Amino acid sequence: MTMKPYYITTPIYYINAAPHIGHAYTTIAADVLARWQRSRGREAFMLTGTDEHGQKIEDAAKAAGKHTIDFCDATSALFRDLWKHLDVRHDDYIRTTEKRHEDKVQELFALLLKNGDVYKGKYEGLYDVVSESFVKESDAIKSPKGILLGPDSGKPLQTLSEETYFFKLSKYGPALLEHYKANPGFLAPSHRASEILRFVEGGLEDISVSRTKVKWGVPVPGDPDHTVYVWFDALINYWSAAAGTTLWPADVHIVGKEIFRFHAVIWPAMLMAAGLPLPKKVFAHGWWTVEGKKMSKSAGNFVDPYEITLEFGVDAFRYFLLREMPFGNDGDFSKASLTKRYNAELANDLGNLVSRVSEMVDKFLGGKLPVKPELTPDFRTTAVARRTPDIAAKMEALDFSGALDIIWEVVRDLNALVNEKAPWKLAKTDMKACELVLFDLVCSLRLVGGWLDPFMPATAAKIQMQLGVRHFPDLLTAEDVLAGKKEHPGPILKGPVLFPRKI
Repeated sequence: MTMKPYYITTPIYYINAAPHIGHAYTTIAADVLARWQRSRGREAFMLTGTDEHGQKIEDAAKAAGKHTIDFCDATSALFRDLWKHLDVRHDDYIRTTEKRHEDKVQELFALLLKNGDVYKGKYEGLYDVVSESFVKESDAIKSPKGILLGPDSGKPLQTLSEETYFFKLSKYGPALLEHYKANPGFLAPSHRASEILRFVEGGLEDISVSRTKVKWGVPVPGDPDHTVYVWFDALINYWSAAAGTTLWPADVHIVGKEIFRFHAVIWPAMLMAAGLPLPKKVFAHGWWTVEGKKMSKSAGNFVDPYEITLEFGVDAFRYFLLREMPFGNDGDFSKASLTKRYNAELANDLGNLVSRVSEMVDKFLGGKLPVKPELTPDFRTTAVARRTPDIAAKMEALDFSGALDIIWEVVRDLNALVNEKAPWKLAKTDMKACELVLFDLVCSLRLVGGWLDPFMPATAAKIQMQLGVRHFPDLLTAEDVLAGKKEHPGPILKGPVLFPRKI
């Protein structure tokens, strides 16, 4: 039986504003995971896209002086263009204004109407315009002046009263708790699971899933005076994009912690109501602050990925985002911290190592390695290859910084090996020993290049080219090393500096 593709999703991004570092972080992480799965021979499918319905989109379009769909087209293109710039290779890009999605939203809504899990009633309560979410009074934050504020947005809440359709979320509390217990990996990382468990154990209430005062949305089937509530609509994208394929269920939804509850409570309850399989994992990563302060338009501290990559390069940006903090925790971005890691780890540790090894092979061996050197018991490449399962375990757990920790342990070990063995000295006294050391270093670096490929694809390609790997099938894998395969298809070439130091 053929294994289904490993299905990875990002949130679909709300297009009332241009993309920033937070969007880039989530999407690069998904791309790295997809590339890593493919490197192991597993077919992977990555979905991203944009969320384009709701009052905020309509208001933003009016403010821009554009028709709503024209505004959506232009802003959605900003996200698509950024992913191309950041070397993100998604397999599908879905927009909630597409017919394929709207049809599936209506299909699911009609199914839940038919089975009684969606019913018409009247909503009276608090509404957060900024996050477009309904808020229980017990969850609201009271300001010093007694004004009720949204728990996520921090903005004043409105009192709303309107006819609406409700989803019977209250019905699914016990089933959700049972699912969490039976599938402990579903809520990830584990330190965020307690928040969801407390919320569900506290009792769930039915939620409003339609609006009459918002016209920019998917009409409720059979009742066009209502549009489907934007969050109910948006969550369905993961399933609507998989229509007609073997993709569903998703293997992992990667989301920001601010939308964990929607994905870990409401979405699985909707799927249960529809009789559909649940995703295998919902992973909520943390937030980025900028130099210790929360990112906001008013503070003027949004980090523009284009601006950063123009100075440091795309691969360095990708590397930093997944290296700086454990995936799942909060972190802080500063140009100073990026520069420090760039110089210490990319320029010094990695770039200098590749340059030294390739130059020594060129100088001492004429760019050629022995085809079958006599291996010794301390052959370092074998030990390096045996780190592959450790890296695989980290990647499977979405511990990207942990995987990079291991890779950098190896990089530093290889730098130490260069200094210890001193091939430049051996070239004068024992050429056979010099050949063996350089062979060992080149093979080890080929493995490092393979490990780095998901994180820094352009850099990995440059490393492999310098080290004689001209085509992917010729890549020397960990399995090849451990099996004793020692073919070397091309000459070792000196190349330009991978990461010029930053001042």
